[in-house]
Amino acid sequence: MSEYICPHCKRSIYDDEALRCLYCGESLKRGFGFMGRIKYPTPRVIIVIAVAIVLLSFILLITR
Repeated sequence: MSEYICPHCKRSIYDDEALRCLYCGESLKRGFGFMGRIKYPTPRVIIVIAVAIVLLSFILLITR
């Protein structure tokens, strides 16, 4: 079970599916499920996807 720290009250939360802090009630600002994680991706994920698209486009351009 993973531990998550509330950004507001700094207390540990062990519920993986919680969207709000159990102690202060503030939002934990994390996506819920697969679509939530896509909606709020980290900048590193966006960069990796952009680089992959550019490389695939370049390969397709060369093979034609």
